[in-house]
Amino acid sequence: MTEAALRLFPNYDSEDLLAPAARPFLLTRLLEDGDGADLRALFGELPETAAAAWLAAHGGRQLSVRSCTFWQIVLGTGAGPTAPDTGSAPALWPL
Repeated sequence: MTEAALRLFPNYDSEDLLAPAARPFLLTRLLEDGDGADLRALFGELPETAAAAWLAAHGGRQLSVRSCTFWQIVLGTGAGPTAPDTGSAPALWPL
């Protein structure tokens, strides 16, 4: 995790965030709110297959519907769109 990513965890000690038990919390926060640099650092340390396995097992409960749908498409863990107009837009942009 980069120093810049610590802005997403203002009330947490950085050493606590590096503990293995904090990995699900880190994944949730970074996948939900991380910027491009945060995500590059995350996927530089964590294989996409591990992130995809976590998403399939826990993502639906940990992420917003919009983020979960996005990451399912990106990581290939969900149905994803099969045609240009499959109706996935409401899940990505529910407003």
